[in-house]
Amino acid sequence: MKKIVFASTLYIFAFIGFFLVAGYVAVRYGFTNTQGIIDVQSKTFLSKKISDDEYTIFPLAHTKEWIAFRLAVAKDKQLIDAISKETGVPSRLLVSVLVPEQMRLFYTDRPVFKQFFEPLKILGSQTQFSWGIFGIKEETALEVESHLHNTRSPYYLGKAYENKLVFNDMSTGTSSERFTRITDQRNHRYAYLYAALYLAQIQKQWKDAGYSITNRPDIFATLWNLGFSKSKPNSNPKSGGAEIDINGEKYSFGSLASEFYYSDELIELFPRK
Repeated sequence: MKKIVFASTLYIFAFIGFFLVAGYVAVRYGFTNTQGIIDVQSKTFLSKKISDDEYTIFPLAHTKEWIAFRLAVAKDKQLIDAISKETGVPSRLLVSVLVPEQMRLFYTDRPVFKQFFEPLKILGSQTQFSWGIFGIKEETALEVESHLHNTRSPYYLGKAYENKLVFNDMSTGTSSERFTRITDQRNHRYAYLYAALYLAQIQKQWKDAGYSITNRPDIFATLWNLGFSKSKPNSNPKSGGAEIDINGEKYSFGSLASEFYYSDELIELFPRK
């Protein structure tokens, strides 16, 4: 009997080990990377130029998922505004990128949403292939850090930004500290900071190339979703990214960010500037 129990335990741990290794390999070699779609350019939010005093209706405004998100992100207003001041990235733009990430999580992981996110009114934080409330991949975090110090990088923001992500103890390695910072559910500072620095780096690249995407939250969100390698400044950028299925309605990562940005949702907390 003991041999059977021992053998069963051994098989269970072997399976767990295989699962963890497979997960690492999937992330390391890009098997979990987003394929992405391109939005149809005739959609209203893309074809219509919206002025600062005009707002559209956010399609998810009255859903329980959105109500949970509203209450959760409102708790972080002071932190979001502080990160905005620190990095120069507008608060509403930062929240716009968070919207599709959280909606995708809320609508795909239904049991967790119903058990935790909805009743507790908290933002969903990932800890496996992607990390934290923004779903940051470790490779993306590493790139953000690298660009802060590489003066030859088109994403380099200047000397004032070089120490934004200093680690406490370089001698013991930074991987565990990076993971702990980004996935911290009690304090989302580093999750917002990494995302804001990414957006600032993308904006710097496009501005220096002679193209402005200042009023294109759909492009910022698309490039956040697809990664640095897809950021190629041009005169006609395409919105898109991962497809998000919400009750049978298809959205892209970029389109959902734009839908929120130009709506009146949360405008009292995060106005357009």
